[in-house]
Amino acid sequence: MNGTDARAPFSVVTEDLTLTVDGVDLDVRSTGDRLFVEVATVRDAVRVARGLPSDSDPGGPAALLTATDLTTEIRVRGRTVAVIGADARPGLISRELGVAPAEVRLAGALGAGVSGLSAVASAPKRLLR
Repeated sequence: MNGTDARAPFSVVTEDLTLTVDGVDLDVRSTGDRLFVEVATVRDAVRVARGLPSDSDPGGPAALLTATDLTTEIRVRGRTVAVIGADARPGLISRELGVAPAEVRLAGALGAGVSGLSAVASAPKRLLR
């Protein structure tokens, strides 16, 4: 990296990685500069985001991801519900939920919530078959 580069390029490659944050198990995969973290429920995704150090922590995950030009997507049921790192753009919802510097994706959270409710509603039908 030369003196004019704003960010240090960094790449992460994973085949099968599981992390636990605040008691929540997370499956992780990557595409090099983007990490995809799969969480079982929207509630657990918010719990994980709230468990991260604040934006003012220079050693926190958001600062590290931004400094290394990495982005992490928190996903529930295949839908992105939050983004942390270089491409995150936190707004009013993130601040109100207390999860900034994470960017909350309301449409993803709603879609994941509806998908979860649908799965719960159809579970008894599967049991009766």
